[in-house]
Amino acid sequence: MGWLWAIIVGLVLGLLAKAIIPGKQHSPLWLTVLFGMLGAIAGNAIARAAGVDATPGIDWWRHVFQLVAAIVIVAVGDALYRATLGKRKQRV
Repeated sequence: MGWLWAIIVGLVLGLLAKAIIPGKQHSPLWLTVLFGMLGAIAGNAIARAAGVDATPGIDWWRHVFQLVAAIVIVAVGDALYRATLGKRKQRV
């Protein structure tokens, strides 16, 4: 069940990050979900380092860290994906 939640959270975070980033992103949905999952992991690590990983009630700060990490990872990952895709198209 943990993997299912990781995929769902990755999908939500990845799609939110794509919606927030201006312009068109070219990465496919499966890669967006993977970026979102990485953002959730990185955001949890940052929240733990900041000391806000376990608060009473809803962990708003942890979610903010997850979303910001997902935005950064989706932006960088999409740029790398386009650079790799562009090089592949030039070779053909």
